Amino acid sequence: MAQVLEFKLPDLGEGLTEAEIVRWLVQVGDVVAVDQPVVEVETAKAMVEVPCPYGGVVTARFGEEGAELPVGAPLLTVAVGEGAEGHRPAADAGTDGGAARAGERPGAGERRSEGSGNVLVGYGTSEAPARRRRVRPQGGASGAAAGSGTAGSGTAGAGSSGAGVPGRANGRVRAAEPVDGPVPVISPLVRRLARENDLDLRELTGSGPDGLILRADVEYALRAAAAQGGRATREAGPHPDGTVREQALAAPAATAGAGVAGSAVPPGDVRIPLKGVRGAVADKLARSRREIPDATCWVDADATELMRARAAMNAASGPKISLVALLARICTAALARFPELNSTVDTQAREIVRFDHVHLGFAAQTDRGLVVPVVRDAHARDAEALTSEFARLTEAARAGRLTPGELTGGTFTLNNYGVFGVDGSTPIVNHPEAAMLGVGRIVPKPWVHEGELAVRQVVQLSLTFDHRVCDGGTAGGFLRYVADCVEQPAVLLRTL
Repeated sequence: MAQVLEFKLPDLGEGLTEAEIVRWLVQVGDVVAVDQPVVEVETAKAMVEVPCPYGGVVTARFGEEGAELPVGAPLLTVAVGEGAEGHRPAADAGTDGGAARAGERPGAGERRSEGSGNVLVGYGTSEAPARRRRVRPQGGASGAAAGSGTAGSGTAGAGSSGAGVPGRANGRVRAAEPVDGPVPVISPLVRRLARENDLDLRELTGSGPDGLILRADVEYALRAAAAQGGRATREAGPHPDGTVREQALAAPAATAGAGVAGSAVPPGDVRIPLKGVRGAVADKLARSRREIPDATCWVDADATELMRARAAMNAASGPKISLVALLARICTAALARFPELNSTVDTQAREIVRFDHVHLGFAAQTDRGLVVPVVRDAHARDAEALTSEFARLTEAARAGRLTPGELTGGTFTLNNYGVFGVDGSTPIVNHPEAAMLGVGRIVPKPWVHEGELAVRQVVQLSLTFDHRVCDGGTAGGFLRYVADCVEQPAVLLRTL
């Protein structure tokens, strides 16, 4: 007898809580192989093809193209035959449509057996990793009382997942009486949206799998409240899950109507959802402004000799050297002299963590928005290797094919905003890093050179830094060393 296994949206990278379905790669009824990509999703960091760890026949898909799913929500179900050896689940195996009875569920030993290999492209597994599990309210669970009965506040028990169960509506089991237990929400973004608009999540009926409350449910409730001239509110008290979340640090909504999604918009105005890359950038920049006491210093430098050195390098045989690679090489040399800026602040431990490696991020503007790919171990690469890696990551960024691992883990960022034709900027530090070097355009300007006025190639350099990790003297010394290397590239020979 075939067994129906449920494949849930895996954790696609650091800090990601949800993903948007861009394109389904399989249809219901298709036969899929182990680790075959089944859906293309867009996260806040990258476009990713998600492979399925099971081989069999697709029996159901969850979510239309354009829909957002939280991590841990079902993506699809696959019917696996008894003779399909090796098709063991790499995630919790659920049932779909009531096809698998409780007695047919694999035991704990089977669920913890050897994994399929790839849960995500580039991320192998040998055993089933621990997954985030949805918290399901049960009849005897302790907790705050659920909302009104009209909201349908019960969720399915652990052994009754899937469609086709009596009393299920919109994917949720309706209880005759309110059931005690936590609110069925996974995404912190959904909690924040509800909290900022004083909406009681216990009064909502989730339209997601097993009654999971999605962002669409919250937005629908807010539109309904706005249409009725009121808003669903709850008495003042602790958050339903009893935890203090990072989003609680965000400033409250300026006005009651400002944060209501879908409220009336004057003619000609457009609402653009802050999601995907744009939403991730907004959240990260806001967090940086809240947490990091940054300061900026800048200096003009004569880049004529650096441009001549690059021209001489490229005149010789071999790969061409990019300007950003030379600037990166200067950065790594400067960080070796001033390691205070290659660090981060651990706010919980009240410690400064200084890194012994340089993972250099660089700002790249793409059609999907601003991304910061990371060059691993930039301090160990020469100019040729840096040029090659910058080119590879830039191409992948423009194609939307960067992996989460290529977008995280940076320790210092290089921002070449000169490509936009501007001279200077005061960039926001890329949280949780401690500093960012900004480079303006290189243009001919009058400059006093060797006591005489001359036309030279001049660039403005700026350093924005976290004042908690160092004082102005250290930051100034770093920037001055960078400027010296730009003006006299031979200075780098001392550290080669």
